[in-house]
Formats: sequence, structure tokens, C-alpha cells
Amino acid sequence: MNRKIANIICYALPVPVLVLSLFIGSSENTDFGTYISLLYKKLSDGLNATETESYNMISNIIWNVRLPRVVLTFLIGAALSTSGTVLQAIFRNPLVDSYVLGISAGAAFGAALSITYGGVPVNIAAFIGGTLAVLATYSMAGSGKQSSIVSIVLAGMVVSGMFTAFLAIVQYISNPYKLQAIVQWTMGNLHAASWIELKQTLIPVIAGLLIVFIYRWRINLLALGDDAAKAVGVNPALDKLILIGCATLMTATTVAAAGIISFYGLFLPHIVRMLIGADNVKAIPGNIFLGGTFLLVIDNFSRSLFAFEVPVGIFTMLLGGPFFIYLMRKNKINWA
Repeated sequence: MNRKIANIICYALPVPVLVLSLFIGSSENTDFGTYISLLYKKLSDGLNATETESYNMISNIIWNVRLPRVVLTFLIGAALSTSGTVLQAIFRNPLVDSYVLGISAGAAFGAALSITYGGVPVNIAAFIGGTLAVLATYSMAGSGKQSSIVSIVLAGMVVSGMFTAFLAIVQYISNPYKLQAIVQWTMGNLHAASWIELKQTLIPVIAGLLIVFIYRWRINLLALGDDAAKAVGVNPALDKLILIGCATLMTATTVAAAGIISFYGLFLPHIVRMLIGADNVKAIPGNIFLGGTFLLVIDNFSRSLFAFEVPVGIFTMLLGGPFFIYLMRKNKINWA
């Protein structure tokens, strides 16, 4: 693809999508034209009582309901996409993401325990669960030269299945009110987005993205293997620990805020690489901006395509499942 078009898609598209997303939803009379006309009239001639009531209602919907959801969705998309890129580079495996490695399932189990029994904040419980999952996956698959695409994918699926079973146990013993909340939350829902959720998500995600952005040139070295990284004076073990920790932190934070959004970190990094190349110096910023933008587009469809809101996790699963199969066939994985 033409480099200028790719840069426009990755870096210029987020702004109009962010703005337009504020005016997409089920509420009537909250379209862009109505809001702008009322705003212009307020600044110029002033509004009458009816117009003032309408303007206040629209402003409340846009700034207190839709804005936190739009920003939170963008952050979650950026975090999941960037985490997928980091994990694919570190494990040198195009089929890896936080969902395949079991991080999402582990984080969901930890968060569900916190929701059901309390005692530990949801974000911390999700981080602990996600950390245990990735450690279990990496231990089962082997490390260094012993790991392979097949072993990592299979180990991740086993760990994900185990934590999904643990999550089912928590759901089974929960009371009906908490069970309903957990089931809706595991589908990947953004309907409960608020300023409180945004504040809890903002710092961990921004911190993780910032560290990954600083380390983006080192990710290229890690993708070449430990020997190549050591040859230029990089400590691969320490860098992997930091980057996997950031990916786990961001994934756990997004799971705590919106539930499991499956496969998004799998297919979005590949789309970014198709647009701007495999160089992580450029791909990491591309994943941050395009990852947030694309999830916003999916969320806009999820809350406007039907009369009811469809969980965004269902859309990402429908997109990511076929893409996962395509990648397996493309890489000619032999399961025999």
C-alpha cells in the first residue's frame, strides 16, 4: 500500500473517528448537526427555554455518557493491539496474543473472584490471574529454542481452558445477581463505561504503552532471537520480563474494565504490519493509534447496528476466529 495512505489510515483517521463516535448511539436528536446548530446559536443569539433544555440533555449524553466510553474504548483497543504485537515479537510467533496465551482467561478468573468475594481490587486480581496464566503457558511450552509455534499455541489453549473452567466454577457458586454481572462482563461489554472506569484504566494502560513505546527498538532485537540481542549488548531475559509484564498489565486492566475482548490482539497487529511494515519502531505507534481507532469502529457498530447493543467481544470473536484459521493455514502449521 502507498506509504502516505497507510500513514493517513494509522495516524490521521483516529481524530475524525473519535469525534464522530460521540454522535453515534441509540439516543435521538444527538446527531452532529443538531448539536453544532444549538452550540452556534447559544454562542451567538442565545437559546430559548426549550432549546436550552435540549442542549443540556445532548451535552450531558455526549460529555458524561459517550465521551468516557469513546476514550475507554480507544485505550482498550490500543492496549490489546500493542500487547499482541509485543507478544508476537517476543515469542517469535504470529499466532500469539493475550487470548491465545491464556492471559485474558487468567485475568478474567482473577477479576471474577474479586467481583464475587471482594477483598482485592479487581485490577490487581486480574493482573495476578493474567500473570499466573502467562507463566503457566511459558512453562508448559518450554523456553528458548525448545518452544515452537505448536507448543506455545497448544499450551496457551490448555491454560486458557483451565482458567475458563475455574471461571465457570466461580460462576456456578455465585449468587444470581453476581452471576448475571459476570456473564455479561465476560462477553466483552463496554456499556458500563464511565469516568470511574476510565480513571481506573488510564494510568496502567498509559504506563504500559509508554514503556513499550520506549522499548520499541529493542523489540526488533528480541524478535531476532536471544543470541542476536546479546550480541549488541541487550539483556533479553530482563527485556522480555519487562515487556511481558507490560503486556500482562495492559491486558489485565482491559479485562477488568470491559471483560474479555477475544482475538483483537491477534489480528490487529497483522493489519498494522500489512499497512506500515514489520519494523516495530513504526509498528508500535501504528498499533496504538489504529488499534484504538478500529475498536472504536467495532463498538460503533455494536451499539448502533441493531435495536439492542451487541457485546463488542462477540464482534471481535467473529472477526478474529476466521483470521486465526487464515494465519494457521498461511504458516502451514502441521499438527501431526
